[in-house]
Amino acid sequence: MPIISISKLSKTYTSGFTALRDIELAIERGEIFALLGPNGAGKSTLINIVCGIVTASSGSVLVDGHDIVADYRAARRAIGLVPQELTTDAFETVLNTVSFSRGLFGMKPDAGHIERILRALSLWDKRDSRLMTLSGGMKRRVLIAKALSHEPRVLFLDEPTAGVDVELRQDMWRLVRDLRQQGVTVILTTHYIEEAEEMADRIGVIRRGEIILVEEKAALMHKLGRKRLTLHLQQPITAVPPELADYGLALSGEGSELVYTYDTRAERTGITGLLTGLAAAGIRFKDLHTEQSSLEDIFVGLVREERAQV
Repeated sequence: MPIISISKLSKTYTSGFTALRDIELAIERGEIFALLGPNGAGKSTLINIVCGIVTASSGSVLVDGHDIVADYRAARRAIGLVPQELTTDAFETVLNTVSFSRGLFGMKPDAGHIERILRALSLWDKRDSRLMTLSGGMKRRVLIAKALSHEPRVLFLDEPTAGVDVELRQDMWRLVRDLRQQGVTVILTTHYIEEAEEMADRIGVIRRGEIILVEEKAALMHKLGRKRLTLHLQQPITAVPPELADYGLALSGEGSELVYTYDTRAERTGITGLLTGLAAAGIRFKDLHTEQSSLEDIFVGLVREERAQV
């Protein structure tokens, strides 16, 4: 059974704005799932519904087998949430606020667990500091520690590294890897696409309140990615031979380079045919190299597609 099962989930606000439309999504146990989408696509609304902060208009959500409405206490206990906003109790100490968060979920005190979390997030030396004295990056670490205080089986990270320093980002992703090894499921939204590319097992893309694709990261990049083959010619040419026009080749480097951009699904037949055609046309090359589109390139392409449809 998936750790999170979402069925026909929709949300329409009283203003008439529909933020989510019939979302169907299953998130597997122990995976890192990245939810990507442009601003206003519905990412935070979806997370807030699963976490019990926003009420859905229709549909159902199960978290570790518990319905978020009928059995909300058990469902909420299974979830840790790191929100976008820095909301902290300014006058409380780091240690007390993290320990208090654990107690809110009915968990018995566990000083050893709290210490491990604070040390993992480089907060142990700040444990007696009041939150008002901390920097923005340190306050973000406290939010993460609070989300982990009750040992959740699911951790939501809503833009967890937005506006924080490089050190925190590195600590954050080191912690995420450790949590996955412990069997915790991690769902994140991020504007740092390279983080999703490095960390995620699967990618989901939401656009205008609808899930438009869910794929394993490698499969997504193979399916939607593009490659570029650059051939460095032995002798410059002034134009692409007519017999090679179907390949959409581009000349660069004052005629010394031929650039072939192709879909990864057509990789073998495309390159084989191109090289055969070049030999037949008497064009020789001395070197070549390839580049593959990144997850960011794919995401930008999907966003552009959305804007073109509006």
